[in-house]
Amino acid sequence: MFAVRAYLLDISRDKVPTMGTLKLLVDLLAKFNYNQLQLYTEHTFAYSQHKAVWENASPLTPGEIRSLDAYCAMNGIELVPNQNSFGHLERWLTRPDYNGLAELPQGGAPLPWGGFKKDPTTLCPTDPKTLEFLDGLYGELLPNFESKLFNIGCDETFDLLGRGRSAAAVAAQGEGRVYLEFLKKVADLARKHGKRPMFWGDVILKHPELVPELPKDLIALDWGYEGNHPFMDEAAKFKAAGLDFYVCPGTSAWNSLAGRVENMRENMIAAEKAGRLCGAKGFMVTDWGDGGHWQPLAASLPGLVYGGALAYEGVAAAKMDLESALNGIMGVPLGGTLLRLGTLYLRGGALRANASEFFRILANDHGYSRHPGLTEPILAEISSIAEGCRHTAAAYAGGAYPNVWAQEIVHMANLVDAACNRRDERRLRFLREEHDDVWKLRNRLGGMADSREKIPRF
Repeated sequence: MFAVRAYLLDISRDKVPTMGTLKLLVDLLAKFNYNQLQLYTEHTFAYSQHKAVWENASPLTPGEIRSLDAYCAMNGIELVPNQNSFGHLERWLTRPDYNGLAELPQGGAPLPWGGFKKDPTTLCPTDPKTLEFLDGLYGELLPNFESKLFNIGCDETFDLLGRGRSAAAVAAQGEGRVYLEFLKKVADLARKHGKRPMFWGDVILKHPELVPELPKDLIALDWGYEGNHPFMDEAAKFKAAGLDFYVCPGTSAWNSLAGRVENMRENMIAAEKAGRLCGAKGFMVTDWGDGGHWQPLAASLPGLVYGGALAYEGVAAAKMDLESALNGIMGVPLGGTLLRLGTLYLRGGALRANASEFFRILANDHGYSRHPGLTEPILAEISSIAEGCRHTAAAYAGGAYPNVWAQEIVHMANLVDAACNRRDERRLRFLREEHDDVWKLRNRLGGMADSREKIPRF
């Protein structure tokens, strides 16, 4: 059993749950023996001095955070504040009032997987105004949480490549050193506000010679989302440096439409093994919203259940009856249907990193080359299976008391079907309408239009 069994939900791209949904999530986490919750935040807290950034995002207010914090405590769960503090801040840095804080104000940073990041995304680590900005955010955010921990983020600093405002420092010291020195300063801010900092470990792991220099009170978050992620090698580095750390696999729900269930299992089993053998303090299941957060909560449910069991029971939970557990949560016998949808990504051998091929087909308007394994006959077969899943779930999704999980599963099936027939404008038009209906079942309106507009038109 891991001492910390955490769940992280992305509330910044683009979906912010209602308070009712957040309390439902807390109830589920308590049921499956989690004891920590984080809400990944970029711009979705209602900072009093920064309304222009969040006014269309339906953010969480200070009062709502305090209410949720109390509800978590009643259920044995620690609500840990989370505010990304280096990268992933394009919602701020694209605005004129904040663009001057960007490392690369014009944007255009190359991405590790190819292409470029159009917008500026990373704060300038050598600008003193950056720390003043963060200090102001922390002073307003952190008093709403009883937790003494704080996730400062600091992952995927794409713009910090020696081409931006810190170019001279990067040339003199190296990218890794510039990153580390800024991380230390941000950690000092967190301590100033009475919090112990935790941070994502991906950037510092690219500079392993610097890992021993990390302050020993930092908690490193070792994340990776594929079944073959090298958790063991990475965890060993943090262990050797004398740091507390969490292993952080994912639900594999994002960028998938209907989940990647087998990848989720392999990813979590690898994380559990590395965490157990290397002495990780925590196991944190992450649930992201990349690409507009098209997937409903039902898509994340297998990962939530399975991750909680692994974190609490260890490897003995690897063979749990996941279908039965899902049936019990949903109150209808749709666990098998949900898992069937979540394994369709395997057909045709079309396996990609961090996404299902269905998502890539549906989300890309131009220049996309479909995996050769997804032939027209295979797509037709997948479409037929998705239709069968839709029909099964639809039996519970209507009537006077429709089951919300069933409604979400119907939508997941329709997402997959639309991907298999992506140039059928009739399907896509219906999908856009259904997107809003399903969104409103559990979530606030902010971000809904941005997410919907990512569905292509022909």
